[in-house]
Amino acid sequence: MISDKAKQILRDVFGYDAFRGAQQAIVAHVAGGGDALVLMPTGGGKSLCYQIPALLRPGVGIVVSPLIALMHDQVDALKQLGVQAAFLNSSLEADAAREVWRQALRGELKLLYVAPERLMTEGFQGLLERLQQDGGIALFAIDEAHCVSQWGHDFRPEYRALTILHERFPNVPRIALTATADAPTRREIVERLALEQAQQFVSSFDRPNIRYRVALKNNARQQLLSFLDSEHPDDAGIVYCLSRKKVEETALWLKGQGRDALPYHAGLGATERSANQRRFLREEGVVMVATVAFGMGIDKPNVRFVAHLDLPKSMEGYYQETGRAGRDGLPANAWMAYGLGDVVSMRQMLLSGDAPEERKRVEMQKLDALLGFCESTACRHQTILRYFGEEHPGDCGQCDNCLEPVDTWDATQAAQMALSCVYRTGQRFGVGHLIDVLLGKETAKIEQFRHGQLSTYGIGKQLTQPQWSSVYRQLVAAGLLDVDMEGYGGLRLSEAARPVLRSEQTVRLRRDAAPVKPKAGKDERGTQARTALVGPGEDLLWTALKAKRLELAREQGVPPYVIFHDSTLLEILNRKPKMLSEMGLLNGVGQAKLAKYGDIFLQVIAEAENDQQ
Repeated sequence: MISDKAKQILRDVFGYDAFRGAQQAIVAHVAGGGDALVLMPTGGGKSLCYQIPALLRPGVGIVVSPLIALMHDQVDALKQLGVQAAFLNSSLEADAAREVWRQALRGELKLLYVAPERLMTEGFQGLLERLQQDGGIALFAIDEAHCVSQWGHDFRPEYRALTILHERFPNVPRIALTATADAPTRREIVERLALEQAQQFVSSFDRPNIRYRVALKNNARQQLLSFLDSEHPDDAGIVYCLSRKKVEETALWLKGQGRDALPYHAGLGATERSANQRRFLREEGVVMVATVAFGMGIDKPNVRFVAHLDLPKSMEGYYQETGRAGRDGLPANAWMAYGLGDVVSMRQMLLSGDAPEERKRVEMQKLDALLGFCESTACRHQTILRYFGEEHPGDCGQCDNCLEPVDTWDATQAAQMALSCVYRTGQRFGVGHLIDVLLGKETAKIEQFRHGQLSTYGIGKQLTQPQWSSVYRQLVAAGLLDVDMEGYGGLRLSEAARPVLRSEQTVRLRRDAAPVKPKAGKDERGTQARTALVGPGEDLLWTALKAKRLELAREQGVPPYVIFHDSTLLEILNRKPKMLSEMGLLNGVGQAKLAKYGDIFLQVIAEAENDQQ
C-alpha cells in the first residue's frame, strides 16, 4: 500500500514516526495522481507533502520555487537525508547547470528545484519533454503559490504562466502550496493555476507555539532591547521596520548594544543582501533587521522571535511575518510595539500610492482589521483565526491578553469629551493639540488657534496626557474617528461617532497596564522551552551539542539546522541516547543522518557526562 511505503519513507528518510495533520491524506492523494491545493501554516510541514510523493512515484519531481536561497537550503537538507536533489537557477555556472541537466536525463535525480523564469524557457520545456518520454515526471510542485496574486507584495508575474504545465503535461499531478490563508488569495490561486478540479486541503492556521504580544510604544528601541535581553539574549530572530532608513539605524543601534545585528532591505546591493542573508541562515544568534523584502522562503526553523517596530500593512502580512518564528514547533515570541503615529503614517502611505481606489479601500480595511487586533482585549489566537474564518476552541494561554487579562473601563464620558473636542476645534488637528485643549494647556490658547475660548478647553483634567492618548488611539481603532490623510493627519468624526455623542451608545476601552514579564510557555505537545527544561549541567551539554552542530555545518558549508533542527537537539539533550539504536528512534534522525552523525553526537554526550563526574 502507498500509505505503508509513505510511512516507511517518513521514518527511514526523514526520521519521523507519524504524519501531522493532513500530511498523510495529501501525500496519498498526490502520490495517487491527484492535483492538490495545500494551505498550511509556516512550519506545518508543507515540504513533505510533495517530497514524499516525489519519492513514491516514478520519475523526477519538479519543484517551482521563487527564491534562490530557499532552493539552496532545500537541496542541502535533502542531500543530508540521502535524497538525490539539485536545483537550476541563475547562481549556477553554465557547466554546472549542464551537469544538472545530464543528471536529470540519466534518472539520477528525484527532486529538481527550478525558478519560474527558468521553467518557462524553451530549453527547459524541451528538457521536461525528454524527461517525460524517458523516466517520467513524478509531479509538479508549485511552492509559495500565493505569488500568483496581484494583491500580495510577493506577486511574481512569471507565476501567471504556470498553467502551461497542465496544458503540456495534463497527466502529471500538480500540488500548489502556500501559507497565505485569506479566501480571496485562495480563489485567485485556483483561477490563475487552473486548479478548479484540485482537492483543497486547508489546515488550521493556528500557531499555538507562538506567543503574541502587543506593546504600546514608549521608547520603542529600549522596549525592544529589554525584550531581547530578558527573553532572547542569544537567539536568532527578525526585527521588522517600515522604512529602509529605520532598518539601517536600528541595526546599527542594536550592534552598538552588543547584538549581532544585520540590515536587510531592497536598497542594499545584491552582494551585501546575499551575504547578510547567508550569515543569518548559517550562524547562530544573528538578528536580522529588515523590511518586508526579507522573509519569504526563509527556511530557518529556529527563529525564536519576530519583532515589529512598525505596524505591518495587514493581518495577512502580520500573520506571514510572525509565522517565520518557531517553525520547529518550539516556543517562540511575536512581539510588536505600536502607537497612533504608526496608524497615521501607514494610512498616509497606503492612500498616497498609485493603486486604484478599489485596491486602496481593500488595503485600508485590512489595516483597520490589524488595528482592531492590536487594541483587542480578546485572545490573540482567537482574533487571528477569526479573521481567517476559523474558530479557536478557547483562550490560548499563550498571548498577553490571556496571560494578563486586560482591564476595561466605562469610557463613555471620556469618549464624548474627546469626540466633542475634535468637533469644536474644526476636525483638522492631531492628537497632541487636542489633548492640550482637553488639559487646558497654554499652548492651546495661542492667537493662531484661540482654543482657550472653547467649551472643551480644560474639561479633561481628570485624565493624564498618556490616558488621553490611549483614548484617542482606541477611538481611531474602533472607527469612531478617521485620520485625515489629505491634510496633516488631523482627526475627524466618523458616522459611527453620532450615537456616542448622543448618549445612545456606551464605550468601554482597555485600561493600559504596565508590561509584565511572561511566564514560561508550552507548545501544543506540552514541550517546554529549553530554558525551562535544563539545569546548569544540562546547559553544558546543550552548548556542546550546538557547538558540534555548528562545527559540522561549517565544514560542509550548510546552515546548522540542516544537520539537526533544535527540536532534534532538544530530544538528544533530554533522552541522552547511549547507543545508535536509541539515537535512531529520535524525531528528525533518519537512516542517512544516523549513519553520518550518530557516533559523533553519542561521543559529545559521553564527553559531557565524563566532564560532570
